[in-house]
Amino acid sequence: MTRKMRLLPLVGATYFMVAGGPYGLEDIIGGAGFGRALLLLLLVPLVWSLPTSLMVGELASVIPLEGGFYAWVRRALGGFWGFQEAWLSLSASIFDMAIYPVTFVLYLTRVAPALTAGGRGTWWALAVVAGCVAWNLRGAKAVGGGSLWLFGVLLAPFAAMCGLGLWRGLWLHAAGGGWGALVRPAAAPAMGAAVSVCLWNYMGWDNASTVAQEVDDPQRTYPRAMLLSAALVAATYVLPLAAVAVAGIPADRFSTGAWADAAKTLGGAGTGGALLGLLVVLGGTISGIGMFNALMMSYTRLPYAVAEEGLLPKLFTRRTAAGVPWASVLFCAAAWGLAVQMTFERLISIDLVLYGASLLLEFVALVVLRVKEPELIRPFRVPGGMAGAVLAGVGPALLIGFAMWAARTERIAGMPALEFAAGVGLCGPLVYAIAWGIRRRRNAASSRE
Repeated sequence: MTRKMRLLPLVGATYFMVAGGPYGLEDIIGGAGFGRALLLLLLVPLVWSLPTSLMVGELASVIPLEGGFYAWVRRALGGFWGFQEAWLSLSASIFDMAIYPVTFVLYLTRVAPALTAGGRGTWWALAVVAGCVAWNLRGAKAVGGGSLWLFGVLLAPFAAMCGLGLWRGLWLHAAGGGWGALVRPAAAPAMGAAVSVCLWNYMGWDNASTVAQEVDDPQRTYPRAMLLSAALVAATYVLPLAAVAVAGIPADRFSTGAWADAAKTLGGAGTGGALLGLLVVLGGTISGIGMFNALMMSYTRLPYAVAEEGLLPKLFTRRTAAGVPWASVLFCAAAWGLAVQMTFERLISIDLVLYGASLLLEFVALVVLRVKEPELIRPFRVPGGMAGAVLAGVGPALLIGFAMWAARTERIAGMPALEFAAGVGLCGPLVYAIAWGIRRRRNAASSRE
């Protein structure tokens, strides 16, 4: 029996790398109102998710190597830029990965506040990290298969909410209440923050590429998985939002964790509403675990790939019988555990800057490889020829620029978040120079023996 992931497990893992359910949309609704939030969730996939998934589909099918986007950029632009791609992605992961244990704790607090009181919340977040380490050590196939059943459990209460919201909306419309929530603007719109959170909710398509050698028939599987996942993410975002809008629930009630309150309202007074609210809360904890687990599988292949080039200690190339780079898993998990006490908004601001820079390098690699290696067999291509490859990166670049502008007031460690993120990114060349020097001395010592 193959230990490699097939199409559906890869779709499940990709879904959690990008979305993890509608959790995280609450700040978009609260900041923009239902109508604008719905517009954002429909438009952003066209200018962000679709181009990115097409780019990933082409490059993953052409260069199906462990390390994914690191291997693409390295082949297109050379070792220096390949290392910067890995550095930016791993640096972004420090802030990105901390979000999901934090989300787990936020929803657990709604179920049992006493369990997370004081410093207990941090211990719960660290328990998520440890549990996902154990899960990942079982291999990519276990992570992908687990993502499928987590997906079903996670979305079941939202399916019920969609049905109840539509029924309530029809009843209100029949009673003369109208569908005004969809067009009623937010009391104090915060579109910059809403766009940033929307981008964060739609990013991560390239993360699935790093496990290419652990995917069955990657040349055919990746393009199909990207397009299926993109449709699935958009549907599971738009439908619950539309349901609570037509049900007449005010947008200003929404902030992080508010889906549980919406579920109670739609479920009605008594046991039904309380049970649905509880299921949504439990789904929030599942979302945090599922996203952290799938992304751990992705990010931990980067140190492995860099170590294969001699720029990290050979320890990172050690694998278990299931093909898991165990030293990389343990090292990354320890780094992520250090960031679990940072706030959600600060995490997103830093994450978007670092991730955005690495994503733009991938779009550059797409174009450069079309020029440098036109003879490469491409089972899947971004449509439109060279012009299509170039234009694919325009929408994401503009949105990344807007997100940076919107985050200009965020601060961390006493300095603007953008400057902090830029400082982290600019450390990459220095780290590369040190790693390259160590490799040269090691190679020189080996040649004298």
